[in-house]
Amino acid sequence: MRFLVALSILLFTAPLFAQQNGPYVIYNAKGKKVSYKKMMKQLEKPDVIFFGEQHNNPIAHWLQYEVTTALNEKRELVLGAEMIEADNQDELRSYLKGEIDAKALDTLARLWPNHATDYAPLVNFAKDNNLDFVGTNIPRKYANLVYQKGFEVLEPLSDEEKSWIAPTPIVFDPNLPRYVNILSMMGDHGTPNLVKSQASKDATMAHFINEFHPEGKLFIHYNGAYHSDYHEGILWYLNKLNPSAKVLTISTVEQDDISKLSADHIGKADFIICVDANMTKTY
Repeated sequence: MRFLVALSILLFTAPLFAQQNGPYVIYNAKGKKVSYKKMMKQLEKPDVIFFGEQHNNPIAHWLQYEVTTALNEKRELVLGAEMIEADNQDELRSYLKGEIDAKALDTLARLWPNHATDYAPLVNFAKDNNLDFVGTNIPRKYANLVYQKGFEVLEPLSDEEKSWIAPTPIVFDPNLPRYVNILSMMGDHGTPNLVKSQASKDATMAHFINEFHPEGKLFIHYNGAYHSDYHEGILWYLNKLNPSAKVLTISTVEQDDISKLSADHIGKADFIICVDANMTKTY
């Protein structure tokens, strides 16, 4: 009997030993490998954590949940996400309070197509643990208007509509490296208004993180990695609102070989989750 148990354990664990690095490796900003335990110890300390994801990466979504549940045992948390827009906050709060069910939330709010698999676990964790969950993003309608006509299109909006957006006029620095990079990446499709649309998202997310962050609590924010990489994007705006806030960032990258962090990713975040590019996608 003992032999059979030992054999079953060996057969189960052998594939794990065969994978020298597993599906991901964690690096620090300098490209040095760090353990999950060491990362978690550091993540207990800041005021705000930005967990930058690749939206279809299952390792990022799994670790978002793992990190959140672990930190909930150490700190009082507030959760927030790019993936839920500010004008759906009432519907989100109704769901958290148990006033509506998941089907009603899906009907009433503009949830992302991968919400059920990738973000509902986090929302449900907040619900089950009586945590606030903040939809921080600008409603896409207004981000699209900025893309078409610039920031000026926001000024005539009603007071209610403006309550879902960072205060206007939105401060904007087109020379920030990540904004300059957008124009470079998009080539002929890149326009100044495209960058302003990105800035309207960054500014709005920073605004709501700052507004709904009670002193002493740890705010964990889930967003596409580009919005927080290199401590720019949302962080640039948050620093203007609260320069004393202690912030740590996580980014998710993919590589064919995860044994060494590519030079392209050095400095992207305080912790960089390097995932095997062969990992399956959530969509």
